[in-house]
Amino acid sequence: MKIITKELIYKTKGDSEIIDLTLDLNKLLIETKLSEGNCTVFSIGSTGGITTLEYEPGLLKDIPSFLDKIIPKYEKYFHNDTWGDGNGHSHIRSAIFKTSLTIPFAKKLFFLGTWQQVVFIDFDNRPRTRRIIAQFIGE
Repeated sequence: MKIITKELIYKTKGDSEIIDLTLDLNKLLIETKLSEGNCTVFSIGSTGGITTLEYEPGLLKDIPSFLDKIIPKYEKYFHNDTWGDGNGHSHIRSAIFKTSLTIPFAKKLFFLGTWQQVVFIDFDNRPRTRRIIAQFIGE
């Protein structure tokens, strides 16, 4: 059993920008030379999320629109009073989506559906440099 840790870095715009990680994760899986195991994808930070969805133009608009309805950017958040950074909504969105996801793989392929991509969503209210960790455990 091996453990291999890799890092991906992305420049993001914030405001619920959705970034498809799938191709980059597939490249990392090939680099590891592992054929079977699990990959945990983890976003460093408390204002982003990792999930799966169909990465298509409609959902790239629908997800941010839905989030603005259930966790509005300009609502009163006590976090904003504490730090004055205006990103209280970002932390709540991250807590709901979570910052990691585990994906099994076999025969050097992730178990993902035909229309299922792994994505990072940047909930923050400003551009950031984001670090995504991919930790592979397998053989």
